[in-house]
Amino acid sequence: MWGMIATWRMALEGVTKGCEMLGQGQNAGDAVEAAIREVEDFPYYKSVGYGGLPNEEMEVELDAAYMDGDTLSIGAVAAIKDYANPVSIAKRLSQESVNNVLVGEGAEKFAHKEGFERKNMLTDRAKAFYRKRKKEVAQQELKPYAGHDTVGMVCLDRDGKVTAATSTSGLFMKKKGRVGDSPIAGSGFYADSKVGGASATGLGEDLMKGCISYEIVRLMKEGLHPQEACERAVNLLDQELKERRGKAGDLSLIAMNKEGQWGVATNIEGFSFAVAVEGQPPRVYLVKRNEDGHCAFEEASKEWMDDYMKTRMAPVKE
Repeated sequence: MWGMIATWRMALEGVTKGCEMLGQGQNAGDAVEAAIREVEDFPYYKSVGYGGLPNEEMEVELDAAYMDGDTLSIGAVAAIKDYANPVSIAKRLSQESVNNVLVGEGAEKFAHKEGFERKNMLTDRAKAFYRKRKKEVAQQELKPYAGHDTVGMVCLDRDGKVTAATSTSGLFMKKKGRVGDSPIAGSGFYADSKVGGASATGLGEDLMKGCISYEIVRLMKEGLHPQEACERAVNLLDQELKERRGKAGDLSLIAMNKEGQWGVATNIEGFSFAVAVEGQPPRVYLVKRNEDGHCAFEEASKEWMDDYMKTRMAPVKE
């Protein structure tokens, strides 16, 4: 049995490519890397890789991570600039015995030494979004950012290897050097081939408060189905944050266990995900959260899918 699950509709093409590799018997490490790179390379997704939206100083700082569930090896980069595929740099770092998490200039020096592709990741389209948002914030006193779309994936191959990976440009208009949950093991991602894996998207500052990806894997290890594990972890953290702080940021999680069973939970409206398992083609589902915290799924319609791409590729009106 093989399978792959990922956050957001934007992951569909990547999941499709990764599943082609899994179907050919390739391993979960290579498949999840290739799948994330598909998202990183597409310029119309504003929150990942090339075309990602910049920080408040109009710089694109990228975070990414990779985890091998067989060995528990981890690699991550944070606040890295001018490199095309941070997930590949993170995966390469996972092969090191030390220095597995590098940030900023140190990550860039490592990437240069290892021969990774240098690239200006700030597109004209992202600059236009930046100028538009600056104007809106000044005129309407809006918060510069609200909500966020990180791509996170969990992958299972025929040999039972589980991997997890993430990639993001972080919150739009974030402070220079800000790092969220995505490259933080246990928060943005976690993988254990003896159990399964999980990955997160949303407000990193709140996701980190619950070490939530690790918590989901821990619950699955205790015997919970991935769906039950996701719902329990998300609902408890959502409740805890509201009790202690008065509010909770966006929390959305995906998970898959070593049997290829999967689960998804969120505390927001409008969350989507892509999933495929052996014998079932990649599909996009929309999540509906009930008042009791349970989540139901509906396959995205052709109209929804068409509108999704039309919206993301529409010209930027400043």
